[in-house]
Amino acid sequence: MKALAIAATGMNAQQTNLEVIANNIANINTTGYKRARAEFSDLLYQVDRMQGVPNRGNAAIVPEGVSIGLGVKTAAVRNVHVQGGLTSTGNQYDLALSGRGWFQIEGADGQTLYTRAGSFNTNATGQLVTVEGFAVTPGITINPDAIEVTVNASGQVFARLAGQTELELAGQLQLANFANEAGLAPLGDNLFAETEASGAANVGVPGDPGYATIKQGYLEASNVDPVKEITELISAQRAYEMNSKVIQAADEMAAVVSKNIR
Repeated sequence: MKALAIAATGMNAQQTNLEVIANNIANINTTGYKRARAEFSDLLYQVDRMQGVPNRGNAAIVPEGVSIGLGVKTAAVRNVHVQGGLTSTGNQYDLALSGRGWFQIEGADGQTLYTRAGSFNTNATGQLVTVEGFAVTPGITINPDAIEVTVNASGQVFARLAGQTELELAGQLQLANFANEAGLAPLGDNLFAETEASGAANVGVPGDPGYATIKQGYLEASNVDPVKEITELISAQRAYEMNSKVIQAADEMAAVVSKNIR
């Protein structure tokens, strides 16, 4: 009975959906996190009768056929790159992006990675790094004697030294944009990698047309909406239950047939 296998694909799909929702809820307080959404597509169809063919030689055309679907599959898990809210921290090394763009990070193997999480700090040599210790690209080094660091909306980093009134330019932040942000590969630790689907990075200066501006002393919060996630959770749970009911009904129908055979 095909209904058993069809309903099983529905249960597997809703299990995947539940896992995606669970990950969204788990990262509700993760800086710069972008919620994911599971997307599904129907499987192949079993065609018992074709539409648009004559029902017999030189006779009327069949207007509708008989096609029975064989279930559902997970087509994609898409990250929704919508701006998250900005949270004030007061930390001079916390930087938030308002608009499109990604901070560039040098990974452990020298590969350029990308992040929206601007919770930066300085290492022992004064280099601007992420919470995992990866250096920001292009490299920016803050003078260890600096008593104040200022980052303007255009990404220019200035440091004020003790006893000086003039600001010292420490470097210029640059941002990357992609034609298809959903095509970036998530790596964990708030990092993403470029792929063929995302296209090559287009690097520019914050504040340029199409690029975000920088807000110092703020962090971009997760864009997960708890009310929406709970609603999606209830919907997934009900869909899972309905598919289990189909399996139960198919089992009962098969039991009736087997009893009649005996």
